Amino acid sequence: MRKLTLILGLALAAPSAFATEDVSVGPQYDTTHVYVAPADVDAFVQSFATTFGGKSTRQGIATVTPTASSTSTQLVQTPVGSISVFGFRTPVPYPFGQERTGYLVTDVDKAVSAANAHGAATLVAPFDDPIGRDAVVTWPGGVNMQLYWHTNKPNYPALEHVPENRIYLPPQSADAFIKAFVAFAHGKVDADETAPGSEVGQKDGTYRRVRLSSRFGKAAVLVTNGQLAWPYGTEMTGYEVGDLDATLQRARDSGAKVVVDAHAEGKRRAAMIQFPGGYVAEVHTAGQ
Repeated sequence: MRKLTLILGLALAAPSAFATEDVSVGPQYDTTHVYVAPADVDAFVQSFATTFGGKSTRQGIATVTPTASSTSTQLVQTPVGSISVFGFRTPVPYPFGQERTGYLVTDVDKAVSAANAHGAATLVAPFDDPIGRDAVVTWPGGVNMQLYWHTNKPNYPALEHVPENRIYLPPQSADAFIKAFVAFAHGKVDADETAPGSEVGQKDGTYRRVRLSSRFGKAAVLVTNGQLAWPYGTEMTGYEVGDLDATLQRARDSGAKVVVDAHAEGKRRAAMIQFPGGYVAEVHTAGQ
């Protein structure tokens, strides 16, 4: 009986106990998904591109979900990270709009299988879109990510600064997410620290800050009690820039609002910007 119990225990542990193929391509191919009302798309794209020194593809109208829908779609590329912008003309089918990022992978089916093996659930099974194939997975803690593949292999220049996926989680699910995603991404934990609560807008106390890296890019897992003042927790991405003050000025000049003024966070200086249409981004200089 003891031997049988041991075998059963090993079998249950197996999904997270073995290495799967690294399906990542590179952080320059990963995007934050931004859903904006159609009336705000042009102003948002112009402001974001101006703030970070980027450019947008031509806007097109397409169905990017497995069921009937219609949205404008365009890619905005900057030296510090890219975004996929959607302005839906129809109601957004569930669960789209709840995914935070799109990660380019070498093979969607292998990527979904690898994610499943490490504890993610398939929220949207692989489907064809106008330029490739997509799927959506959900990780422990309810972190939704899109995995995608292009029929025609893209070739984008490397980023000057790799953005940071900012993931807010409660203590009860943080470790499960970190373990699962790091295994899937063939990544590593760069830092696991107790940080001042002021970094997430709290007046006192501390929170846990875990920084991850992989070929998918960077991530910061912010483990809090959830008692956060706006806009903390609404930003999905932190953008590293060389000159924070100049970036904030370009944001203001292009119609965005600085909703958290520049301040020190350890070796960093950081701020928060809200762009036309509502998208909130953290912006910071180098440092941990």
